[in-house]
Amino acid sequence: MELHSQRLQLYEAGKTTVVGFGGEEILDDINIADCRDELLALVKEHNAEVVAFDLRGVRLIPSGMLGLMASLRNLDLKIQVFNPSPEVREVFAITSFDQIMEIRELDEESS
Repeated sequence: MELHSQRLQLYEAGKTTVVGFGGEEILDDINIADCRDELLALVKEHNAEVVAFDLRGVRLIPSGMLGLMASLRNLDLKIQVFNPSPEVREVFAITSFDQIMEIRELDEESS
């Protein structure tokens, strides 16, 4: 499946589906509804059980993206976050998102 979003990039599709944002620092004008629609289509197409967001390079994440992550979790999907910046980690800690998602650091070779 090809993603139509200009910002959301598909890195891997399958039981674990990995998406990212191409290292963009600020996700301020991302269309959350489009991202959600594309993610749900990926989940359905690949029978995904895990949706992982590679946040390498992202320093600012909009609240709408946090809501999208939470809504995916409400669909019985496991949510993982790879390589969040210190700024994004702080947001996750303040909002307690770090309690409901698995946060992992991956080196360049394993992602």
